[in-house]
Amino acid sequence: MTRLPDTGFRQQPALPIDIRVDETQRFQQIIGFGASLTDASAWLIQHRLNPAQREALLRELFGRDNGGLGFDFARLTIGASDFSRHHYSLDDPPDGKPDPELEHFSIDENRDDVVPVARDMLAVNPGLRIMASPWSAPGWMKDSNSLIQGTLLPEYYDAFSRYLLKYVDAYAAEGIPVFALTVQNEPDYEPKDYPGMRLNAPARARLIGDHLGPMIAMRGNGPLIFDWDHNWDKPEEPMGVLADPAAEPHVAAVAWHCYGGSVEAQTPVHEAYPDKDTYMTECSGGDWEPIISGGMTLMAREQIIGTLRNWARGVLLWNLALDENNGPHAGGCGTCRGVVTIDSATGEVSRTDDYYVLAHASRFVRSGAVRIGSSEGRDGIDNVALQNADDDSVVLIVTNSESEARRISVSSAKGRFAYTLPGRSLATFRWQTGAGQVDAESGD
Repeated sequence: MTRLPDTGFRQQPALPIDIRVDETQRFQQIIGFGASLTDASAWLIQHRLNPAQREALLRELFGRDNGGLGFDFARLTIGASDFSRHHYSLDDPPDGKPDPELEHFSIDENRDDVVPVARDMLAVNPGLRIMASPWSAPGWMKDSNSLIQGTLLPEYYDAFSRYLLKYVDAYAAEGIPVFALTVQNEPDYEPKDYPGMRLNAPARARLIGDHLGPMIAMRGNGPLIFDWDHNWDKPEEPMGVLADPAAEPHVAAVAWHCYGGSVEAQTPVHEAYPDKDTYMTECSGGDWEPIISGGMTLMAREQIIGTLRNWARGVLLWNLALDENNGPHAGGCGTCRGVVTIDSATGEVSRTDDYYVLAHASRFVRSGAVRIGSSEGRDGIDNVALQNADDDSVVLIVTNSESEARRISVSSAKGRFAYTLPGRSLATFRWQTGAGQVDAESGD
């Protein structure tokens, strides 16, 4: 990220590409940006960094001093994901028999890495919001009798709901509050080599409406329930759950992933259920198309600008950290990258495109900010505008997806400024509502 020369508002004519920012148009409130502390990320941070390296990295990612990114949002996995060093659930009886009373429930698998790193993240940013998602119910709850593939048996809907809440309470006892849950990561997909579980809309509606939702309502202190936690290409899935009269009152938001469909799918669901929030809860950069050729500009255009313009209150990318071999992992994606890369031999940290995409938002947009009006994208130039609640500063994030430099103007009630965006670049502009100076940061 490069701090560019400041500019200023002046009385000048609009250019053909003119972004009009309207502070009177106000949309959703933002809780923040961040990534998932997977088992792999936690293990690397805890065991491949020395204490000084670990503190420096967590302050860089979750703090705001000295150019820190200020991550305000994070995600944990309930049990193993593909980015774990081995497969496990939090209730694996030694004899493999069903344990409906959850007598063998334990978070001991997490005490050596996830728990201490999550605590350290909260020590840097006490306002950090943490959500959590399971990749599978314990195998004995499923028709496959395995963490791999299968679906949740209806007779274990009650036990699985209690399992999720025992996780929340166990983490709370460790000083790690979980503010929201999804009932299943990617419930329309059954991976063949890592934990997963198909759970269609009717099944999620019964689980939420008849079991988990009433349990949480009786508790009276959360967590919130987010539905779906999967791709843009099947909006009928969350719509199906929200159409269920028993489940709908218990669902606070719809969570989305980026691996299929188009970000615009978020808006019709929001318009159908405007009292339900929207979140982007997983997207990974990596070694595949169109990520390779689209690069940082594509990631920023879709995962920051696109998700926010389509009602997202928070944005999470996938692994917070991976090693030089895109691991460790047990099955699943071998080409996903982390927000940072940790050399497993030296602890040296390098920063990926995902890091800079998040940084252009998280360094400048505070939790509590509100998205405000701005012109629709055109001619390869896309944008989103937000206003911070703490100091009324306005933040405008702009991408130029074209290979040629583009001259743009930005108009607001204060006047207008002009700027040249290099080809294939990402820029963040910030100004105080009562001042004429505009700060600019750029990445390309």
